[in-house]
Amino acid sequence: MRDPFKSTYYLNPKHVPLEGGGTTLVNPSTLQPVGVFGEPSPQIVNQVLDRVNAAQRRWSAMDCKSRARVLHQIANDIESGDMTEIARLMTLETGKPYPESIGEIANIPPVFRYYAEMARNDAGKIAGTMQTGSFQYQTYEPYGVSVHVVPYNFPLILGSWSMAASLAAGNGVVLKASPAGTLCTMAFMEFFRALPQDLIACLPGGADVGKQLIASPKTHVVAFTGSVPTGRAVAVAAAENLKPAVIEAGGSDPLIVSKHADIAVAAAGAVTAAFLQSGQVCTSSERIFVVDDVYDDFVDEFVARTRKLRIGDGMGVAEIGPLASKEARNKVERLVRDATEKGAVVEVGGGIPDDAGPGWFFAPTILTGVTTDMALTQEEVFGPVASVIRVSDFDQALELANASQFGLGGCLFTGDLDEAFQGVNELQVGMVWVNNPLVDNDALPFGGVKNSGLGRTLGLQGLEAFRRPKMVVIDPKAKEAGWWYPYPDEWFYSDDVQGGRKHTG
Repeated sequence: MRDPFKSTYYLNPKHVPLEGGGTTLVNPSTLQPVGVFGEPSPQIVNQVLDRVNAAQRRWSAMDCKSRARVLHQIANDIESGDMTEIARLMTLETGKPYPESIGEIANIPPVFRYYAEMARNDAGKIAGTMQTGSFQYQTYEPYGVSVHVVPYNFPLILGSWSMAASLAAGNGVVLKASPAGTLCTMAFMEFFRALPQDLIACLPGGADVGKQLIASPKTHVVAFTGSVPTGRAVAVAAAENLKPAVIEAGGSDPLIVSKHADIAVAAAGAVTAAFLQSGQVCTSSERIFVVDDVYDDFVDEFVARTRKLRIGDGMGVAEIGPLASKEARNKVERLVRDATEKGAVVEVGGGIPDDAGPGWFFAPTILTGVTTDMALTQEEVFGPVASVIRVSDFDQALELANASQFGLGGCLFTGDLDEAFQGVNELQVGMVWVNNPLVDNDALPFGGVKNSGLGRTLGLQGLEAFRRPKMVVIDPKAKEAGWWYPYPDEWFYSDDVQGGRKHTG
C-alpha cells in the first residue's frame, strides 16, 4: 500500500514520486495529520497527457469484447481486494462515517460491469437507406482522453461513474483527485492495473491542475462534479475549446410531505435525506415543505428522530461526522445565524456540539419559521441543516419547491398516487424520489436542470457523453450518380436566348 505521507501521482500501473513534501491533509475529526498530497508541474501534466493519448489510440482499436473483459476484471479486482484500508483512508481525510466509506467502494464494481456490457450491446444503428444499393449507418467513436474532476464528499464513486463509461467507449482517462480525498483515491487506483499501461492516470493537486487539464488540447471531454460557481467556470473553459462537458453542480433539494404521507416513514426518510454524510451530499434535502394538516406531527417526529443521531469521529460509532473543512463549517454557521436573526426557530441543534471532539463538527439542525428571504433557502448549505416550511396545500409545496435556481433532485412522501405523479410531472428537477429518497441506479441518468448542471452520468446517456456518433454511407459499387456536377442544362431556370422561353430542371 502506498505511503500516505509521500507525494505521488499515478500513471498505470504505478505511483510516480513527486518532489517536495506537499500539502498536509488533516483528519477533520481530530485535526491530526493523516498524509500529504503534492502538485505535479505543468511539464509533468503535459507528459502524462502525451502518454495517455498514446495508450488511448491502442485501446480504441481494441474490440468491444476485449475491452469489456478488462472492465469486468477491474470489477473483480475491487470485489476481491482489500477495501478496508481504502475506506479507512477515506474516513480519515474526509470525516465521513466508516460504514459510508466502505459502502461507497462496494457500490463501484456494478457500474464497471454495466458499462462493459452496455458498450458491447449498443454500438450504433443501421438506417433505412435513402438510395437504392447504398448501405447507410451510424457508428460511435471515442473522443480521445477524458478529464474527471471529483469532489471530496464521494471521492471514488462519482469519478467511477464517468470513468467506467469513458473507458467502455474507448477513451483514455485522467482523474483529478479532490485534495481532501487524495489518499483514498491514490490507493484506489491500484485496482486499475488490469488496464493497458498508461491508459489511466490520477493527478493530485488544486485548481491549477484542473484548469490545465480542461484547457489542454490533449484532452477532449470533461466530467465535473462540484459547486455551481466552479461548474460554471468549467463549462466556460470547456466551451471556449468546443469541448463537451458533463457538469453536476449541486443543489438545494426540496422534500415535500403531503397530508397523505405516512408521517413516521416521512420523518425517518427526511432524517436520512437531510443528514446523510452530515448533509454533504449534492442531493441532500435542504428545504422541507410540509402541508399544514400534518405539519406539527411531522416536526415532532422529525425532531425526535434527529435527536437520536450520534455525533463523533467517523472511525467510531456515529452517524454525524465533521464537515470537511473549517471553511465549510463557517459557511453553515453563517447561514444558520442569518436565518435565526431573521426569525427562524432552532428546533434542535443549531451550533457546534459539546464534547464531539476538536474537529469541524456541527450538530444536525432543524429550523422552522423559515422564509424565502433567508440565505439558506437560496444557497446550497452543504451541511447538516434542514429548513421546515409550512405550506397550505400540495400545490403550494410544488410552487415553492420550484422557486429555486437549483434543480438537481426532489423527494416526495405521499400515499396518494395522483399526487405522486403530479410531483413527478411538475417538479423542475432531474430526479424525483417518491417515498424512497436518494436512491440511484446504474441504468438511469443522474443529473439536474437549471443551475444544477448539464448532461447526465449513468444510464445510456452516461455512455453517450463519452462517445460521438459518426454517420457512414457505403456504396459497394462505385458508380456515377445523376445529381453529380455538372448539372444538365435543363435543370437550370434561365432565359433561353434563342427561343425566348424559360425552362426548369
